[in-house]
Amino acid sequence: MSALEVGQVVAHKTYPLTRDSLVRYAGASGDFNPIHYRDDVAESVGLPGVLAHGMLTMGTAVQPVVEWLDGSGDDAGVIGWISDYQVRFTRPVVVHPAEGAELSVTAKVAALDDEAGTARVDLTVTVDDKTVLGKAQVVVTLA
Repeated sequence: MSALEVGQVVAHKTYPLTRDSLVRYAGASGDFNPIHYRDDVAESVGLPGVLAHGMLTMGTAVQPVVEWLDGSGDDAGVIGWISDYQVRFTRPVVVHPAEGAELSVTAKVAALDDEAGTARVDLTVTVDDKTVLGKAQVVVTLA
């Protein structure tokens, strides 16, 4: 754990979300609420457009931490695992029919607990420079 420092960015990645992404997620999750694929229904209930599923957004947002921990892209191997993950949904992710949306995630070490062998990693998750997940925190247990 000594290699980690509070304030260190451990991952940054951008993920495209498209209407196709929403259809695939709906099929995998069984969440076929029409606000996730029909503009007319989304607008009829006062939404600004079709929204990404909250759990799709949450799951995508933690992916850079997963890749960092499993050593993807380097020879270090597994350096830890996620032991807790929590978020607050602060803004819906509107997925434009043609342009989609781009989810940007930055993961930064916020706290270290040498005794427990854990680190808290805070996520900054934005779409169009607007935060969509607040208090997004991942507790990782380091191998």
